[in-house]
Amino acid sequence: MAKSIQDYNKQVCAIEFHDNPVNRRIVLVLQGGGALGAFQAGVYEALEEYKFIPNWIGGTSIGAINASIIAGNKPQHRLAKLKKFWETVAQPDIFKLTPDISNYMRQLYSYWQVQKIMLSGIPVFFKPIHMSSMLDFMHGKLESYYDTSPLRELLLELVDFNYLNSKEVRLSLGATNIKTGQMRYFDSKYEEIRPEHIMASGALPPAFPPVKIDDAYYWDGGVYSNTPLTVVLDDSPRVDSLCFMVDLWRPCQQIPSTMDEISKLQKDIIYSSRSDEHRKTYEVIHNLRRAIRALYDQLPDEKQKLKDNIALAALGCVTSMDIVHLQYQPFPWELSSKDADFSASTIKERWYQGYLQAAKMCQSHSLCEPHPPNIGVVIHEAKDRAA
Repeated sequence: MAKSIQDYNKQVCAIEFHDNPVNRRIVLVLQGGGALGAFQAGVYEALEEYKFIPNWIGGTSIGAINASIIAGNKPQHRLAKLKKFWETVAQPDIFKLTPDISNYMRQLYSYWQVQKIMLSGIPVFFKPIHMSSMLDFMHGKLESYYDTSPLRELLLELVDFNYLNSKEVRLSLGATNIKTGQMRYFDSKYEEIRPEHIMASGALPPAFPPVKIDDAYYWDGGVYSNTPLTVVLDDSPRVDSLCFMVDLWRPCQQIPSTMDEISKLQKDIIYSSRSDEHRKTYEVIHNLRRAIRALYDQLPDEKQKLKDNIALAALGCVTSMDIVHLQYQPFPWELSSKDADFSASTIKERWYQGYLQAAKMCQSHSLCEPHPPNIGVVIHEAKDRAA
């Protein structure tokens, strides 16, 4: 029994995932983080260059937008459409930033750019509510500060929804059900994905309004959990996979000394969503599953046929998961409003950092190394700064 299961897994990987360097399913997991999502776009550019093309993408908030553009276009168009999105939402620099600019001056520049966006929005992405609606706001009738209807038009321009729903690439988008307070994953494997599903995943309150889908209303998935990793880890049946997990938030190790540093650390802690804890817990559980199967394989044939041992063996698995952890490294001048800094220069720097970090990991031979029989999960960390 054990050998037949193991052979079946190998056959599935060889048939379905033979077109990438590791001959396994490739998964891309993208956190939410507003303007920080340019880092994810740079990561994808490197993955495409090194032929690590995702078969499945999970995203939340800005990660849902990036994921939908990738999954919703034919391979030859994906990078161009991703670049068009970020070029469209990037805000022009008022002057050219030189490499020798001080952190203090860069902070002032970032603060000015964010204040401009807060007042004017990004017309192709979101726009402030009309002043005539301010009376509704004063009487507690307003749902949000901005109108996100422009995003729908932008998505229709950049995403081929017929292709997206053809199941060429699986797409899972996390959103928070307002009534239940629970995470809901909209999954192209089981349902049709429309612009509303993407917008729901990024409807962060109170800035953006909730989005109605069928008979329920949804907020940004980051309200519940900003890292859509569980949908991948809990998938059944399990398949040998290489998962690129792209985190945008990183709690610092220093005690904050200013109000802005306090606000920045608070957001980093909230939106990092205990991703380290989730990975480590899954690593322990999956390794136990592999150990169960390894022990079962060592039993004599007559012991393997016992009903109780077969039931115990069913708790195990023979699949393996490599998780490549890519982590955005904040620049020293960034403020607590870093996720709202869509200035063109900042977008370019974050994109380039993501590309360099992912390119380095794609060149690592460790991603292709087989696992020992009792090891189901291996986590690969990008430890040094790539920018």
